[in-house]
Amino acid sequence: MNRELRHGVDWVGHVDWDVRDFHGYRTDRGSTYNAYLVRSEKTALIDTVKAPYAEQLLASIGERVPPAEVDFIVCNHAEPDHSGSLPAILAACPKARLVCDEKCRDALGRHYDTSEWDFLVVSDGEELSLGRRRLQFLETPMVHWPESMATYLPEEKILFSMDAFGQHYASAHRFDDEEPLDVLIQEAKTYFANIVMLYSKPIERVLDRAGEFDIEMIAPSHGVIWRSHVGAILAAYRDWVAHKPRAKVLVLYDTMWQSTQRMAKEIVDGALECDVDVRLYHVRHTNLTVLATEVLDAAAIAVGSPTLNRTLMPEVAAVLTYLKGLRPANKAGLAFGSYGWTRGGATDVQEYLKAMKFEILTDPILAQFVPQPDVLDACRSAGRMLAGRALASAENAGTAAPRETG
Repeated sequence: MNRELRHGVDWVGHVDWDVRDFHGYRTDRGSTYNAYLVRSEKTALIDTVKAPYAEQLLASIGERVPPAEVDFIVCNHAEPDHSGSLPAILAACPKARLVCDEKCRDALGRHYDTSEWDFLVVSDGEELSLGRRRLQFLETPMVHWPESMATYLPEEKILFSMDAFGQHYASAHRFDDEEPLDVLIQEAKTYFANIVMLYSKPIERVLDRAGEFDIEMIAPSHGVIWRSHVGAILAAYRDWVAHKPRAKVLVLYDTMWQSTQRMAKEIVDGALECDVDVRLYHVRHTNLTVLATEVLDAAAIAVGSPTLNRTLMPEVAAVLTYLKGLRPANKAGLAFGSYGWTRGGATDVQEYLKAMKFEILTDPILAQFVPQPDVLDACRSAGRMLAGRALASAENAGTAAPRETG
């Protein structure tokens, strides 16, 4: 495995092949916890790993320099997947000063006993000399915690970007040109949609700031390092932070006795009459991680639920609650569903869509018990309406032709 970014700059992190759940995010391809060792006249470790992997991190450091000779440990982010091993690493690196911003020092103090730690608090734009090399610090609040920070190595044109530009992706390789680009972009899209979608505005500001730097390599805290496709991941992030819609219709539903399912399929058939990408998902059979990723660039979305106990189905509620927290933007949509002796499912779905500031295209489409021909006709018309709205949104966004971003 090639771990060298530049001469004297090495990846020393840990590949987690087995992780399949990351606080609710499904990680079918595992993950990595990236840490980097920068050697000059002085040595700096940039970020650490989850607590169980401290020993592996120390072994990787020890292959290059005795841990006792590490001068600085930079903590870009206090979340435990990056800071969990800090107590063990600091104990093994007795002369190391812990470099972070003020908010990070406070956050670390709420996670660990930091009373004996030697902090060097830095602020936005500040530099730290390692000798022939320097570290520059870029505070990136709410990407995705208030204390988040990136570190730039100007002599090597490397941005250690923390969670931005990352992917949950375990691999025997460390670099983007050693893995299929389409897979990496899809994993980066999934990561963005499920972790940082709601922080799009702060990330957009970081992209603007990053444009001030000469960047040849982006080294995130998860996944591969971008060295050959820096432009591609930056362009993808520009689309994602803008919630740039494609000509894509998404239909999500749950069903009890197939009535709402019949309505969903009729909506799909209507949308397929137009030149759009159409996706249909039964939410009880699909993971939230996949659904949030699909929502990111969908222009128009229909959500269906039958009525259960005077409200929507629990799995539909879970999806909509998850999406509400992620705050997808630039969406049009509608609700649909069947009911028996009382309404509630589809109308409650509509309230979720309104709360997410969707453009509501029509009143909820309702069927009592089994959808009759007039209701199925209305569903097909709704599909055409969604497709038309998706085409218009994509044309306005400059993405009129149906295509995959990931």
